[in-house]
Amino acid sequence: MKFKKILVMGILSFLLAPKAGAQTFSEACYTPGLTRFQLFAPDNAKQVTLRIYDDGQGGKPVKTVKMKRTAAETYSAELKGDLKGKFYTFDTGAGECAGVFAKAVGVNGQRAAIIDMSATDPEGWDTDRITTVVSPADLIVYEMHHRDFSVDPSSGLLNKGKFLALTEPKAIEHLKKLGVNAVHILPSFDYASVDETRLNEPQYNWGYDPVNYNVPEGSYSTDPYTPATRIKEFKQMVQALHKAGIRVILDVVYNHTFNIEGSNFERTYPGYFYRKTADGRWSDGSGCGNETASERPAMRKFMIESVLYWVKEYHIDGFRFDLMGVHDIETMNQIRAALNKEYPATIIYGEGWSAGPCAYPQDKLAMKANMSSMPGISAFGDELRDALRGPFNDDHKGAFLAAVPGNEESIKFGIAGAISHPQVDMTKVNYSKEAWAAEPVQMLSYVSCHDDMCLVDRLRTSIPGIGMDELIRLDLLAQTAVMTSQGMPFILSGEEMLRDKKGVHNSFNSPDSINRIDWTNLEKYPQVMDYYSKLISLRKNHPAFRLGTADKVRRHLEFLPVQDNLVAFRLKDNAGGDAWKNIIVVLNSAREERTVAVPEGSYTVVCRDGVINESGLGIVSGSEVNVLAQSALIIHD
Repeated sequence: MKFKKILVMGILSFLLAPKAGAQTFSEACYTPGLTRFQLFAPDNAKQVTLRIYDDGQGGKPVKTVKMKRTAAETYSAELKGDLKGKFYTFDTGAGECAGVFAKAVGVNGQRAAIIDMSATDPEGWDTDRITTVVSPADLIVYEMHHRDFSVDPSSGLLNKGKFLALTEPKAIEHLKKLGVNAVHILPSFDYASVDETRLNEPQYNWGYDPVNYNVPEGSYSTDPYTPATRIKEFKQMVQALHKAGIRVILDVVYNHTFNIEGSNFERTYPGYFYRKTADGRWSDGSGCGNETASERPAMRKFMIESVLYWVKEYHIDGFRFDLMGVHDIETMNQIRAALNKEYPATIIYGEGWSAGPCAYPQDKLAMKANMSSMPGISAFGDELRDALRGPFNDDHKGAFLAAVPGNEESIKFGIAGAISHPQVDMTKVNYSKEAWAAEPVQMLSYVSCHDDMCLVDRLRTSIPGIGMDELIRLDLLAQTAVMTSQGMPFILSGEEMLRDKKGVHNSFNSPDSINRIDWTNLEKYPQVMDYYSKLISLRKNHPAFRLGTADKVRRHLEFLPVQDNLVAFRLKDNAGGDAWKNIIVVLNSAREERTVAVPEGSYTVVCRDGVINESGLGIVSGSEVNVLAQSALIIHD
């Protein structure tokens, strides 16, 4: 009999015993007359039980089956009849669960579902995929949370806080006008902290608490009770963004689970998927109570297959690995290799740190310091971030933007893309005394993200009494540093609208009143959106700002002599084939006008005093230029 592969979420539990030498998948195959279940679980499991339910929650099982051990760590069952639309759980003695690789689930992800995945494809889905390989430096990444972006009434969007908000014309047009070409969505898999049965009540979370890694989150769908709805609506979102030429990057959190005892990992194969310390305690490199053991064969395979599944089934274009420093280097390289083989256009980046010590050798972890061992993978450049706005651990301490001298070399390091550059004095760079990127595209250039204060709040806390005019000047200056760097530029959603979060540092579960974006700011501060969009266009139009390789950066990027609170550089000799022969960028955070020596010549001004015009804002000649206070100057010959 020919079996039609269908979505039996949870049954792809690639669970391998620690002692097993080969790794295999579990499967669930469906036909109207028969469904075959297979699960990998420990050989010493006293009993492996399959339960079938009519609903995704509540009620008693309509059928309970003892699965038979049919091979080493393999348990199987066959059920006659049409089970489409039913729900199921596995139980190896540690409690019921949806299985490790559930692909469809009921409300709150407690039970896996049997559905026809092909029925979840929107019209035209077969031709939806972005396959063009681009340099990471060519991307403009826009990080967003579904609720933040659309939930406020001022958004004018109908599907507030839902996947479908990103299918609406207003949302798409805003992203296109801004110029971003990649949207990084915060965790959008099924997570624990929002109760999908109480969506009429105020609830908020970023979603870094995984339950089912391979199913979209139900609270972002219009109907979390119907398994197919969240899947189809997620695909509709991806399709709408792709039609606009915007890639979709998924934030993935393989480094820990919501808890241990109740997790699908622990209930399927107790003790295997998590690291322990030498004294037998659960290790907590994630800062969330546990850390997964990516170096173990089954966990490694799970991560590889999960990433491939999101690309195959949902057409995801890239992944941001939360606390990537918890994972081992070999696993990250194998993920990169698997994607290169089938989907080479996929982008990978992550946080090059952990939240605490891991029960694994530091030199084997995917830390920022080890990025040269992970070609094709990028990490966040917190050197540039904190040199601009101040240290992560002190919201009130300023840096370059607050006119605090001594941050210039760290900014130069960020401008160069965290590579070794002969004009960057590494002894004066914060956090890193050695260049950690082999290529500039291995560094993400940013000044704010969902973590920590957004840029507006940080400026207010680090510069007491700051007025709105000064705040806007420094905001634009910060993003100019980001967009003219050689790394992969990254901005937090809403920064183009001068977003604030009422001064909250860690808004992971703050209410919508704190996290929501106020779209009326587009009308209050139109100059901010205008500058951001023109700055992005400037970067896109000029390959000098995105050279892509360390050799080209060292050849064409020349830093001019620094002053306190001033960084200047030249991109020379038609860098990257640019039509402009020499481009000079000056970043002046001082509260007074500065004079900067430049090579003798006649230059066209394209950015001055918070205004950008690539056609020109005038001509300056000679061997010196004046740069207004708290602003950027960009000129070319």
